[in-house]
Amino acid sequence: MKFCIVGAGAIGGLLGARLAMAGHDVSLVARGAHLAAIAAGGLAHRAPDGRETRLRLPASERPEDFGPQDAVIVALKAYSIAPMLGRLAGLLGPDTAVVTAINGLPWWYFHREGGRFDGSRVECLDPDGAMLRALDPDRIVGCVVHTAAEVVRPGAVHHTGGARLFVGELDGRVTPRLRALAAAIDASGLEAVVTERVRDDIWTKLIGNLSFNPVAALTGELMDEICDSPALAALIRRMMEEGIRVGEAYGARFAVDVDERLAMARRIGAARISMLQDLERGRPLELDAIVGAVVELARRVGLPTPTIDGVGALLRARAARARRA
Repeated sequence: MKFCIVGAGAIGGLLGARLAMAGHDVSLVARGAHLAAIAAGGLAHRAPDGRETRLRLPASERPEDFGPQDAVIVALKAYSIAPMLGRLAGLLGPDTAVVTAINGLPWWYFHREGGRFDGSRVECLDPDGAMLRALDPDRIVGCVVHTAAEVVRPGAVHHTGGARLFVGELDGRVTPRLRALAAAIDASGLEAVVTERVRDDIWTKLIGNLSFNPVAALTGELMDEICDSPALAALIRRMMEEGIRVGEAYGARFAVDVDERLAMARRIGAARISMLQDLERGRPLELDAIVGAVVELARRVGLPTPTIDGVGALLRARAARARRA
């Protein structure tokens, strides 16, 4: 298959490298020093066991350089997606799928959702509907990534743990394009789980993100260090419980309870969580997609989220101070 990875950072770089190693035709959209290093010396992929592979892949900051694809994988930070959607047109053929391998609640969440809010917007993510207009949401395949990676230096991605990706159509069908995508992922050495209820999988990951990400950014702790701290683990538990109540109010079914979700996090190991990576590198944080959207949906149905609200307020203050520094 022909893939373009839009946002070839930690997760995007990992996916691009693994797909290319499996023999697929992969191009990368990146920018800055990371792009320069890839263009000069290729993309270095370090596996969890330490083995490193360097791949020479076409890379550009211009998605229009690569032409129509079988699939476009969007692996951008949430705040970078809106400006990019209108630039994807040159990558889109009649049957091109757009796979959103992103954190947090996606802007398309209520498209073909089937509940009482079907077709509505998540206001903090897409206040005027521009994102839904910029890309036909029927092209979208939802993707929930349960793997951890880090850009350890420009042009070098370290796969630190996890290997599962949940992929699903927004209306729950199991389509030929979904099967082809899953087969490509499986062939790369990662594991694709085809799901008929991708929003359930979004919420399962989201309750971890909305708790672990802010706590990591505020404390500087790695995933295993948070899990090993009784006080921090108790805080994480309260945030997860609040998030589960919000998800259930929108029909989400959680296949795992809080203890199991904590165990999933522990299995990832000594990972530097994405929001901590962003804070340390002076980047914006995915506050709205990971925290703000959950609070917005909670208020829409009259649910309180006191722990999420308090930690979110601390994190916004911390992010604002980092921006001023």
